[in-house]
Amino acid sequence: MKQIAVIGAGTMGNGIAHVFAQAGFNVNLIDVNPSQLDKAVSTIAKNLDRQLSKQLITEEQKQATLKNIKATADLVEGIKNAELVVEAATEDIELKLDIFEEIDKTAPAGCILATNTSSISITKIAAVTNRADMVIGMHFMNPVPVMKLVEIINGYATKKEVTDTIVELTKQLDKVPCVVNDYPGFIANRILMPMINEAVYSLYEGVAGVEEIDTVMKLGMAHPMGPLQLADFIGLDVCLAILKVLNDGFGNPKYAPCPLLVNMVTAGKLGVKSGEGFYSYSSGSKELVVSNRFKQ
Repeated sequence: MKQIAVIGAGTMGNGIAHVFAQAGFNVNLIDVNPSQLDKAVSTIAKNLDRQLSKQLITEEQKQATLKNIKATADLVEGIKNAELVVEAATEDIELKLDIFEEIDKTAPAGCILATNTSSISITKIAAVTNRADMVIGMHFMNPVPVMKLVEIINGYATKKEVTDTIVELTKQLDKVPCVVNDYPGFIANRILMPMINEAVYSLYEGVAGVEEIDTVMKLGMAHPMGPLQLADFIGLDVCLAILKVLNDGFGNPKYAPCPLLVNMVTAGKLGVKSGEGFYSYSSGSKELVVSNRFKQ
């Protein structure tokens, strides 16, 4: 397998394109927005420069990686020779269903269709195609060039041969594959999101402040960052969307999103991407400053 198409040139899409290209695959990076494609290629180049400065790659490897990536806004052209399509569009079920209906019509008959969804049912996505046995989840972690895990999710109809192929492909990317089955939130977010939600509830109920909650989890449980900072990094809107999937999928009130999280998303306080969540973020600063909303 050498021909890969990645749909969506946002944070996850450009990261996925980066790791495939760096592993020697030919990658068509596809997005309907040309400016997003330009931004993605620029981001990949900057991330490669960061790897170069840390002596993780050579200048020749950097140039070879960039040469392996072709950016295009033409979906049909971008996937016509693909052996694997990885969809990395926004975490919106209707958008993903539309994309999979479209790529199923255009992609070659033997092409595997993968989605980078973090919580949406693989079985539901596969059902809109005529190749449900060739549809699988490939959930990369952010930032993709750094994080080793790829959560591989079998849909109800996914063939074992497809799973085996994706497992081996993941290893070629120098990633660690973990195969799971298709239930709401899979494993990563089924465990992570209730923890984040409970941290938000602890803040909402006045049990402790932002810094105290994150410090307890960092120093007491050896987490590299606290749950509230992590929520900001993921995006509070993304956390809310995943919790809704869990709540709807299981019908269990333990997955109900905290009202504080709902209000923050409604107010546009989405974390790093909006400049403010539980912390405030200024350009170029890595210092964690608790948002004025939560200061004592």
